[in-house]
Amino acid sequence: MSVLLFVAAATFTFGNRLRPKPKGGAAPSHPFEHGAVWRPALLAVVFAQFLIATYGGYFGGGMGIMMLATMALAGMTNIHEMNGLKSFLGVAINGFALATFIITGTISWRYGLAMAVGATLGGYSTAAFARRLDPRYVRWFVIVVGWGMTIYFFVR
Repeated sequence: MSVLLFVAAATFTFGNRLRPKPKGGAAPSHPFEHGAVWRPALLAVVFAQFLIATYGGYFGGGMGIMMLATMALAGMTNIHEMNGLKSFLGVAINGFALATFIITGTISWRYGLAMAVGATLGGYSTAAFARRLDPRYVRWFVIVVGWGMTIYFFVR
């Protein structure tokens, strides 16, 4: 886990420097418009997201920073768009895991329902707050939290 968080924090922090620069001028406003991401790179991003989803369905710690790092490598730069996509993917991943746990009867409903309510309220309230902030501050917050989690898990 510590190594995964380290790679994710480093990738998110320095992802814009790791991406190849577009030939012939300015980068497109969105990485997927006008063929900005070539097929092998897009397939690599999809495969990486699949691995993150598999890991996240089992143990979600650090999954968000890993997804953001992959999106940064894919060429996304708008932190608000990245967070929106991360949230959508997180719901899909956790929904699939939840369905699996429901089918297998391994949920403690007393605690599970309390966590679901807390996660929903927390997700909506922090998203509404974060959208009002300058994207640079949100990006720096993600970097600080990512490195903080990395250091915590290495020390622990």
